[in-house]
Amino acid sequence: MKVNPSSCLCPVLLCLCFLERGYEASHYGQAKVISRSHNATHNHTETEVHHRPKRGWIWNQFFVLEEHIGPDAQYVGKLHSNSDKGDGSVRYILSGEGAGSIFIINEVTGDIHATKSLDREKKSHYVLHAQAIDRNNNKPLEPESEFIIKVQDINDNAPKFPDGPFVTSVPEMSEVGTSVFQVTATDADDPTYGNSARVVYSVLHGQPYFSVDPKTGIIRTALADMDREAREHYSVVIQAKDMAGQVGGLSGSTTVNITLTDINDNPPKFPQKNYQVFVPESAQVGKPVGKIKANDEDIGINAEIKYSILNPEGAGMFSISTDKDTREGVITLRKPLNYEKKKQYSLHIAAENTHLDPRFSYLGSFKDDATLKITVGDVDEPPVFSMDYYIMEVYENAKVGTEVGAVTARDPDSKNSPVRYFIERREDKEVYFDIESISGVIRTTQLLDREDTPWHNITVMATEEDNPSLQSHVPVTVQVLDVNDNPPKISTEDEIIICESTRAGQVIQTITAVDKDDFANGKGFSFSFPGGVPANPNFTIKDNEDSTANIIARRRRFHRLTQELYELPVVVWDDGEPVLSSTSTLTLRVCSCQRGTRLKICQGEAFLSSAGLSTGALIAILLCVLILLAIVILFITLRRSKKEPLIISEEDIRENVVTYDDEGGGEEDTEAFDIIALRNPAAAEELKFRRDVRPECIRPWSSRRPARGRLSPSSLDIDEEMDVREFIKQRVGEADQDTSVPPYDSLQTYAYEGQGSPAGSISSLGSAGVHSELDYNSLDDWGPKFEKIAELYGEEVETASESTEKAESEKQT
Repeated sequence: MKVNPSSCLCPVLLCLCFLERGYEASHYGQAKVISRSHNATHNHTETEVHHRPKRGWIWNQFFVLEEHIGPDAQYVGKLHSNSDKGDGSVRYILSGEGAGSIFIINEVTGDIHATKSLDREKKSHYVLHAQAIDRNNNKPLEPESEFIIKVQDINDNAPKFPDGPFVTSVPEMSEVGTSVFQVTATDADDPTYGNSARVVYSVLHGQPYFSVDPKTGIIRTALADMDREAREHYSVVIQAKDMAGQVGGLSGSTTVNITLTDINDNPPKFPQKNYQVFVPESAQVGKPVGKIKANDEDIGINAEIKYSILNPEGAGMFSISTDKDTREGVITLRKPLNYEKKKQYSLHIAAENTHLDPRFSYLGSFKDDATLKITVGDVDEPPVFSMDYYIMEVYENAKVGTEVGAVTARDPDSKNSPVRYFIERREDKEVYFDIESISGVIRTTQLLDREDTPWHNITVMATEEDNPSLQSHVPVTVQVLDVNDNPPKISTEDEIIICESTRAGQVIQTITAVDKDDFANGKGFSFSFPGGVPANPNFTIKDNEDSTANIIARRRRFHRLTQELYELPVVVWDDGEPVLSSTSTLTLRVCSCQRGTRLKICQGEAFLSSAGLSTGALIAILLCVLILLAIVILFITLRRSKKEPLIISEEDIRENVVTYDDEGGGEEDTEAFDIIALRNPAAAEELKFRRDVRPECIRPWSSRRPARGRLSPSSLDIDEEMDVREFIKQRVGEADQDTSVPPYDSLQTYAYEGQGSPAGSISSLGSAGVHSELDYNSLDDWGPKFEKIAELYGEEVETASESTEKAESEKQT
């Protein structure tokens, strides 16, 4: 197949086709699709057709213009096969991107048309496949060929600034040509075809201050000495135009906001050269007394100002500092003002920038100065003491009213008002001093004791007589001087240990003394025995003349059993004025000291010391042990003691209240007395037994094997109509007249459960002496657990049966 280059015969596009073919042949290398043959001859012929092999023709490309707006489909090209004889036997088929929807082919002629308007910026080319098929047998005449249809660009997109508008800055006073910012515009057209995407830049608004490079888009300063203080913000409009700026090109614009940044090109200046301020003489030191400000047209650190006082007189009385927020110079008082001494001060103040730019040093010194006159105002001031503080001295034990010292104050004002003095009182402190209000003399009000309080701190207040509200204060410290008023005392209070093995002349103890007085009145102590006392045969004392003394044994061998304690009186006196002394009695204890050690500790105490326990702790432990032992003995005694029963004899079975600790047998435990007589009044006479002899209990049991029966009430011949009340009275009388009862009180209980119930009694108390109807033979079949119960019931039943038979035989007799 081949593309027929002479196929552009449409009258409307004839001129365009010629231009296109010529441009494509020279610029793009437009390909000609050469006819193919299946034989070697055709291939040889095709080889001979190429006339320009050096131009590198590309046979498989077509071109179509974008944005076609004509009424007819746009012609693209033609496919032709050498096998096509023009008889319609060849059918051309088109497949690939856009085949059938965008691109259609005439199956007979092979003409390709574009049915839609194409946009190169969306898709720049399409890949399609072409094939020639024999209509008769539907077999391909040639292999399938791939070719490309490129969309040819036209200038349909204007340049754009995607990131605009822009914000930038440049220092003020910059030189001409200083680079400020670079803008870049983009054009969606094909940059390889024509000038559709060739952009040039220009300034639409912002001249003559700024310019722009037409090719690079770099914005530069175009005016020298642009001053931020005159104008700070600029808006520059930059235009980008394609087609290299030619007529008919498309354009776009953006705005660049440029701010001039500050540099230090302006010195500080005071608005005026002379200032005045009034300051009262009562102004406090360290407090601000005035402000002064120099103006600087710069901003930020370029406007920072440092103030200073130039003249020494002003710098000695005042200081100045800079307020960072307001950039004002704050004047502070360094020393107190005194109107009477100096009424006016003159300050020479300088203001200068802290950050200088050497580029503008030619402008001169970035510094300015002004004069500030400070007028001191007269103020009625409080009294002034002659000293900042007072230290006074007084001896202890001085008489009440003794003069300690005096304070003086004066009125600093010219009128010299009289001054009055007072001592500040505190409720929580005792008053020891008073002051004379006119003279300022301080006197004692109590006796002072140096050993109690060696120093006293008071505050004296001075006020003007004409204006008491004006007050001043001064601290006064009073030192209490020492006098020798305390005798010395021996410092040891513990017992002195004497070993039984002490030798004669051996030092037993070295003693010292203490004195509450100052060392000047008690720096040396002397020791001796009291005068007028016979010489001690056991001990002597030696004064070491260094405020210590040794107690020395005069004999050997002390015996603790002979005498354990010795009392030794010792006199100690100081060398003060006057000399004071005191007598102390030392206690010496004889002990059997431990051998092989220098420690003078008794053996018993050594044991306690080694155990880590004191005597009090051992006594407490011993008391606890004794208490526990007493509790154990008491507990054992109570366990062994038992209360004797009231009825000693087993034969005494009267109806008494008996207290015992054994567990009872329940209803059937009737060994104490026979209750049948009480429950069956009618049979009382027949079953009456002796009270002083234990009766034989008629147990309500039959033999183990035979069935147990119950006696009916009629078998006992009970008189149902007998009055129970009469029966009880009768029993009471018998008990009162019975001489066989034991010689102690007893309690007899009578009760009657009643008669006449059709259901009969459900209690087993009234069934004593009768046979039970229950059969206990079945317990043998219940297993080993019930074997013991069966044996017990069997024995009881047999015993009851024998007793019943014996009773009947006696009754018949």
